[in-house]
Amino acid sequence: MLEALRELSLLNGISGREDEVREYIIDKVRDSADSMEVDPSGNLIVFRRGAQTPPMKVMLDAHMDEVGMIITAVRDDGTLSFERVGGVSPHVMYGKPVSVGVQRIPGAIGVKPVHLVPQSEKLTVPEDMYIDIGAENRKDALRLVKPGDFACFDSEFTEFGDGFVKGKALDDRAGCAILIDMINSELPCDMYFCFSAGEEVGLGMAGTAAYRVRPDRAIVVETTTAADVAGVPANKTICRLGDGAVISFMDKRTVYPARLFERALELARRNGIKAQVKSAVSGGNNAGAIHKTAGGVGTVAVSVPCRYLHSPSCVLKTDDVTASARLVALLAEDLAYDKIDIR
Repeated sequence: MLEALRELSLLNGISGREDEVREYIIDKVRDSADSMEVDPSGNLIVFRRGAQTPPMKVMLDAHMDEVGMIITAVRDDGTLSFERVGGVSPHVMYGKPVSVGVQRIPGAIGVKPVHLVPQSEKLTVPEDMYIDIGAENRKDALRLVKPGDFACFDSEFTEFGDGFVKGKALDDRAGCAILIDMINSELPCDMYFCFSAGEEVGLGMAGTAAYRVRPDRAIVVETTTAADVAGVPANKTICRLGDGAVISFMDKRTVYPARLFERALELARRNGIKAQVKSAVSGGNNAGAIHKTAGGVGTVAVSVPCRYLHSPSCVLKTDDVTASARLVALLAEDLAYDKIDIR
């Protein structure tokens, strides 16, 4: 999975522009999938037949898109105005290298020079940022870029420290890598896999995929914020790298069924898989759309802890990815055969 994670991290695909990521996944699973379709929302839905057909239909979801930028205008001086796509903090943006459009035009995010910033603004985060692609003027820039083109952080994937990796878009290319690995493995039973579009701009697209599949149960495979860094009190860390898969009881979009939450923790304990509880009600993921689809879907989330989420340098620990993958596989089989009443 590490090599798949590296390759996925280096692909560009903001919300609504996931084509490059989707084509990569199709290429990686085409020999194993029994069927594939791309729905009108841009989700890739894969069916893989297993050893048996279980009584309960299970769908696993990971989103393909990443946070980034979309070009809104080309200025007279050749710099590019943009809007953020998804929850990108301006704190992590200025001075960062980016690539623009399918041609990957190199650029950098610029701000007003510090010597021109009034004293009253020097401690604030600049909002009037732009992308500099080295163009001489608007006409020069328009030969390469136009409004509606996307831009992504330009960040290398690096292994470092004791089993850590750093790269962009690990939210949620880690989940995509886990599902690709599952599809290419021998499955104990039939399963559906959704590589969804548009999660970073309000969820929803995964809901259209769930409406097509009509699963009884769903597992959202995600990453979630780890604040286990210097200066953060223990009760605010949310989760920790190295402590395994993260199980959520609630976030800003979903209250997870208690029995599914407890089942995930019990499976981890029984199988010696490192797992932890997300200790904050924060964020949200595709469970918020999936669990309300059609007649309702019993949904649980398993996440990989990630430092510096939505930045050019997301950090994961590979042991946590492995633990999450093991738990997801066991949980998918368990839910496929368990008709537990989750009300």
